[in-house]
Amino acid sequence: MKNQYTVIGLMSGTSLDGLDIVNCYFEKQNDTWSFSILNKANVDYDIAFKEKLKNTIHLNATELLAFHNKYGIWLGEQIKGFMLQNNIEVDFIASHGHTVFHQPEIGLTYQIGSGQHIANTCKQKVICDFRTNDVALGGQGAPLVPIGDQLLFEKYDFCLNLGGISNISFNSTNKKRVAYDISPANMLLNYICTTIDKAYDKGGEIAKTGELNTRLLNSLNDLEYYNLPFPKSLGYEWFAQKVIPIIDNTPDSPKNLLHTAVHHIAEQITRTISLIENRGGSLLITGGGAKNHFLIKVLQQKLDTMATIVIPSEDIIDFKEALIFAFMGVLRERNEINCLQSVTGAKKDSSSGVLYLPR
Repeated sequence: MKNQYTVIGLMSGTSLDGLDIVNCYFEKQNDTWSFSILNKANVDYDIAFKEKLKNTIHLNATELLAFHNKYGIWLGEQIKGFMLQNNIEVDFIASHGHTVFHQPEIGLTYQIGSGQHIANTCKQKVICDFRTNDVALGGQGAPLVPIGDQLLFEKYDFCLNLGGISNISFNSTNKKRVAYDISPANMLLNYICTTIDKAYDKGGEIAKTGELNTRLLNSLNDLEYYNLPFPKSLGYEWFAQKVIPIIDNTPDSPKNLLHTAVHHIAEQITRTISLIENRGGSLLITGGGAKNHFLIKVLQQKLDTMATIVIPSEDIIDFKEALIFAFMGVLRERNEINCLQSVTGAKKDSSSGVLYLPR
């Protein structure tokens, strides 16, 4: 079995901030994995395409399956252009897809971006659909990034991703990896920004000028999800049903809503870490929220001595999830565990992902 892999990883997150493409090199020596990021790109969605992705949840079955295939072709075209531009060859493509439905409580998770259409379009082997098998085994199918946290970022005590949803990963006192979704993050902030025709609040500059709406903060903090035991995970459906009505029914300025939302996100992260027995170490923060300076400032104030925030290089901030899905593809290629029972609550650890060859 080979110990060196060159892979392209694809990630499209719930915050709809574009497609992340990363070309990575992985090597295993003495049971330890190392990586390097060779090339990377972020492809913005145009307004019409972004709206299409946002509204996939409302498509009927025929329309959704047709778009699943169309999105796969689009992904394949992006890969073709990326490989040509950077003059690279790879062992395979690992694609997360774009999540439309995530309701593990009824055994459902669905990511669009047909693997066969990707493979046929870019003429490369494709590994995708990393979540379905874990859900079929009774797991949450999320979060999946913790296997990469454990094997590639083991020097950090906690790994926190601030994407559309915030999630945390750490080793429990019995050395098993634990991870779960904490709260909405950029999904919430970006939703509020749409009321002022902005895609997002760059650096948290608008939120910084607002004032705390205590009533709103209490309503958000009282959401039932926060009291559920892990394993647990969040999807857009939950956000649409539980959070959007609270925001829409709160008469206040966008800057105050953003300010309060930042405090809500920071409080839920702090509450999570306060319950961890081995708190007090380093907290690696990645995802778009790591660039929200106001959110990071509020979070560090609330954490106090519970954890020391580490902000890594921009490559890791922006492309860690795509990197780890590339790595999950490597583990699947080797038929090694890439979904952890201790994280998702599945019946067993598994090697998940479906392989497609170009035709």
